[in-house]
Order: sequence, then structure tokens, then C-alpha cells
Amino acid sequence: MSMQIRTVRIPETPHRERLDKAIAQADGALSRSAVLRLLKEGGVTRPDGSIPRPDDKASAGEIFLLAIPPPEPIEAQPEEIPLEVVFEDDAILVINKPAGLAVHAGAGRHSGVLVNALLHHCGGPERAGGLSGIGGALRPGIVHRLDMDTSGLLVVAKHDAAHRHLAGQFEAHTAYRRYLALVRGHTALASGNVDAPIGRNPRDRKKMAVEPRHGRRAVTHWQKLESLPGCTLLACRLETGRTHQIRVHMAHIGHPVLGDPLYSRPFHPPTAWPESLRELVTGFRRQALHAEQLTITHPVTGLEMRFSAAPPEDFQQLLAGLRGIA
Repeated sequence: MSMQIRTVRIPETPHRERLDKAIAQADGALSRSAVLRLLKEGGVTRPDGSIPRPDDKASAGEIFLLAIPPPEPIEAQPEEIPLEVVFEDDAILVINKPAGLAVHAGAGRHSGVLVNALLHHCGGPERAGGLSGIGGALRPGIVHRLDMDTSGLLVVAKHDAAHRHLAGQFEAHTAYRRYLALVRGHTALASGNVDAPIGRNPRDRKKMAVEPRHGRRAVTHWQKLESLPGCTLLACRLETGRTHQIRVHMAHIGHPVLGDPLYSRPFHPPTAWPESLRELVTGFRRQALHAEQLTITHPVTGLEMRFSAAPPEDFQQLLAGLRGIA
């Protein structure tokens, strides 16, 4: 993978910011620490070739060229990690991912991830019937992702032609994805749409946020399924697929996903609730989000394929407990 050259223009702002902060905010994809590292290594230049200093002040309208080096190769290793296979043939693999399993390696995490389990199950891109190589060494076979602590359906490509076909479906929004989300509070409406652009949170680069100026278009359709004590069970359909989209959108409309460690404050159940239920709710330390339904067009046969998966046991226990006092 070759070096990527990206152009960034500093937007109008009330105050002149340090260059590393201003570029990170304008770019939207790189963290401030990553921009600082580029600045120190000479990877940020002006169009005239001059190299700025990290503590220079940015001016509105200034243009900078970012030389983004390719990611350091990580050699994924096959690991015998159990997979719940919903469907498999020579082109695709559909799995029901458990909560707590990261899709691919990341900073400081190279083992115990889905990619390693897929390599053990299928073999790599070099093997017939293995995985697509389009995602590179970091993400073989991976067409779309689920957050580590989100459970549910995910489709994997076993060769490059299948990968391209599936990726086209997600890009054209023809793939259908429905999630179950247990959100805090009660909605006045039976259904609704959230059409709000999502980008990197300028104040916390680990989070995403609704960013009208720099975000990418994001649309979530939701429908109320059930009102429960202190919560509402929603069906959420993704039209687009931005990072943390449902979690950000639900928090944006005032109904964050229960248990979400990034976008929701801890939920303190009423003291009148049974102690066992209070412990169940406070002990649920992940977002109550499950990819329940997936509909795609098979990349080889052209047939529509529909898959469904019930929520995992911890999610179902949580629902049962809340229903018990409804």
C-alpha cells in the first residue's frame, strides 16, 4: 500500500488554533496526536513545499498537504476462536458475532479478534475458498463492521469479486440492516428518522459526534417496538453506515443506548425496583445493541438472502427483567 497524499483547508474559526489541533479538526479522520506525529516527521507541508512547526497558528483558508504513510503491516494469525456460522458457501460467510469480539486488530490488540477466527476457519486470501484480499492484511474478508460490544449479523467475503459486489450494495444502501436497540427514556412518537451528519468529535478523538460542518451524511430510521420501565426497545434501520451511527444518533435525540460507555451516562435504576433487576441493569456494561436482521443480494447467484439472529442471552435477560416489572 502506497503513501496517501491528502489536502486539508483550514476553515473559518473564531480563534486561531495551534496547527496540530486545527488540522485534526479540519481533516476529521486523523487524531491530534497522529497529526502532531506527522508534523514532527515532516509529513505536513504547504503547497510551496515549506514545512510548518506544530505550534504554528493556523489561519483560515490555509492549505496543507498531508503525507499519510501506509499502516504498519500486522500479520494476522489464525486462532481457534468459536464462530456461530449462520450461512456459508464458496462466496460468503454470515456469522452471528458475539459482544466483546473485536472485528480486526487495532492499537495494542492483535489477538482474540474476528479476523483471526476467520483465518482459522477459512484460510487467507492465498487459499482457494479462503478470504477476500481487498481489505489487505489487516482486514481480509471484512466488508462491514460491528463495534466490539455490539452483537449480531455480519457478512464476510470469501473472494474479491464477492467483496466488490457486497461493498457496492452497502455503498448504494441496498443492503438492509436492522438493529435492536434498548434506549433510555420513552419516545413520544411511534417512529422517526434521524438525518444528521457524523464526524470525529473535535474534543474527544475516540468518539464520534453529530458534526454539521465536517461530518458525513448519516441517516437512521427507527421504530418503537415496546415501552419498558425507564427504557424503550427500538428497531433501527441503517440507511448509511457511519462509525457508531446508531449510538451517536440515539444520543443526539436524547435517547442514548442503555449501557453505552461512550455516549451515555451510567443509568441508576429507581430504588423501588427489585434489587435483582437493579443489579442486572447496572451490571450491563455494554451498549444494548444487536444487529438482528441482514438482507443482501448474493454476489454470485443474484438471489435475495435474508438472515436473522436473536439477541444474545445477556440482552434477553435484560429485556425479561424489565418486562417483569412493566
